[in-house]
Amino acid sequence: MRQRNAPFGRTLCAMVTPFTSAGTLDVDGAARLATRLVDGGCDGLVLNGTTGESPTTTDAEKRELIAAVRSAVGPTVPLVAGVGTADTRHTVELTLAAEKAGADAALVVTPYYSRPQQDAVEAHFRQIADATGLPLMLYDIPGRTGTRITPPTMIRLAQHPRIIAVKDCSYDFLGTQRVLAETDLAYYAGCEEHILPLYAVGASGCVSTIANVVPEQVAGILAAFDAGDAALAAELQSRVTPLTEALMASDLPGTVTVKALLNTLNLPAGPVRAPLLAADAGTTAELLALYEAGFR
Repeated sequence: MRQRNAPFGRTLCAMVTPFTSAGTLDVDGAARLATRLVDGGCDGLVLNGTTGESPTTTDAEKRELIAAVRSAVGPTVPLVAGVGTADTRHTVELTLAAEKAGADAALVVTPYYSRPQQDAVEAHFRQIADATGLPLMLYDIPGRTGTRITPPTMIRLAQHPRIIAVKDCSYDFLGTQRVLAETDLAYYAGCEEHILPLYAVGASGCVSTIANVVPEQVAGILAAFDAGDAALAAELQSRVTPLTEALMASDLPGTVTVKALLNTLNLPAGPVRAPLLAADAGTTAELLALYEAGFR
């Protein structure tokens, strides 16, 4: 296999945004959590993404979070800042602000709700890439946005010098392999169950939500594969599957379940913001029991 193109390392955590009990941004908690994740094996962090509740944090809070985490983890840990909105102009503003606050790259989701056609999707990403010095990681998650970044569009966008990576939640394994074969884009699995399968066909790594809770185990999957032990990598992927299913495949958003478990473990998280609602006591107890059975 050719040398992997992994501009942000291989294991990235889609970090939750900790809030205080009053619902304000918990800057100290964010710093503590970020440090724990890096110490636990995460090469980089994705801030202000889906898991980070970006739809309900203000522009000022986004900037403050980036600056606080940068201060906590130092200058060498890659920080990818979510900047995606349904408004191209606003997305450009957030990208420039993230760059100023200390981000190393921008995670840009497909515009949602308006469901633009592919030429408009392409124009959106190009306008953002042209406006900033940051490299872009495109976020392909049609289950939330309603719009794919189709493989032909992705292949054209790969020609832009600042469009260098993709967080892949497309659930189109064939289409992803086509783009991997025809471009130098660094693909990161955004779905936990695809961490090892996508890595095995040439992806760069993962952007993991469950790494908020078990960073060592997520990093271990890819480390085992890199060491040539595919059987161990498969075993480790299987070991996190029950937790993945409980956290990510329930009727609750991953942000809700992950924050519930982090809070129970006395790790920085705090409440979720409306319209999300906290997990109930029964769900939280089940998550804790599953975690303790597999990772304590």
